[in-house]
Amino acid sequence: MKLALFSDTFHPQVNGVARTLKRLTSYLETNEVDYKVIMPSFEVSLKTEQEQYYAMKSLPLFLYPECRLAIPHLRAMNGELDKFKPDLLHVATPFNIGLFGMRYGKKEKIPMVASYHTHFDRYLVHYHLDILLPLLWRYLQWFHRPFEKIFVPSEETRNVLYSKSFTNVEIWSRGVDCDMFTPQYRDYSVREKYNITQKYIFLFVGRLAPEKDLDVLQDMINKLPSSLKECVHWLIVGDGPSRNVVDQWEKKHSNVTCTGYLSGEELARVYASADLFVFPSSTETFGNVVLEAAASGLPAIVSDSGGVAEIVQDGVTGRICKAREPDSFIQNIVSIMEDPMLLGSMKIKARNYAMTNSWSSIFGNLLMQYEEVIYTKKNKTKTIIA
Repeated sequence: MKLALFSDTFHPQVNGVARTLKRLTSYLETNEVDYKVIMPSFEVSLKTEQEQYYAMKSLPLFLYPECRLAIPHLRAMNGELDKFKPDLLHVATPFNIGLFGMRYGKKEKIPMVASYHTHFDRYLVHYHLDILLPLLWRYLQWFHRPFEKIFVPSEETRNVLYSKSFTNVEIWSRGVDCDMFTPQYRDYSVREKYNITQKYIFLFVGRLAPEKDLDVLQDMINKLPSSLKECVHWLIVGDGPSRNVVDQWEKKHSNVTCTGYLSGEELARVYASADLFVFPSSTETFGNVVLEAAASGLPAIVSDSGGVAEIVQDGVTGRICKAREPDSFIQNIVSIMEDPMLLGSMKIKARNYAMTNSWSSIFGNLLMQYEEVIYTKKNKTKTIIA
């Protein structure tokens, strides 16, 4: 199999989609599957074999600067793909690079699959651009029509697409590296580094942007009962367009610290050293960070909207709260922290749940679906010729 992967974001960018696709290409290498990534150029260059990547000049994407809008160079891209001769195209973006991929696949009659990673409709709501929703959905319906399969990370996302008349929607879930994210990385030096003296650390990890419901998180910080508030230090890991807002929290509250982006072992130590993961975002198609927290033995407090609710077992590995209702989050936080035995049980069960979500089985299933698409397309072509 030769796979061509089209994406507006990729390693070394720091976001869930880029990290997932990088893990996919690493799995392909391990299993000796040839691939080529068609992507935008980034400010930070790739430290990998360059022949596996074709990077186009690009500009930051409106509303989501981490993704890039590629400047087309169709002849050069077509030449790269003609030389590579892919058996399957996987398009992971509905924008420019995805359009290039779809156009090439239709022209050359190559089997195509897509993956749907982002609830852009909910982003429009957060940015007060609701008027564009009908146009967005018409575009997404048109764009995804030619694909043999559309992969989504959760049942919630699949149901959203079904409600919009999408077809051939399959689950491609997410896994976690339980060797990287583990309770064994709990380290007192994290407290020393960030001058944390409070008994508990409450952790948020994610892009700092309005669609992550940071206003709900701010209300939690402000309204937590004083008896608990004085025992809690909030550690905010991430960066993004709302970083200045979070910096203001840090100036206002002595128990709030924003670390900026963290990765690798440094991030793993922060996860393992916290006591509760608080993630109010209601726009997630999945929520990789929630699974990373679970692997680190960290119960999660999440919204009942989006794919995160499928990762947390309510009352077992964390709590599911009413979306965008700070009081619901606060009530659940208090109920857990007032019951040390429940907190301890949730930590163990969260880790046990994460252990059942290995990347190898998830990517193995994805490869089988790739092969099914290639096989089915070839048979259809033979039938038509006959």
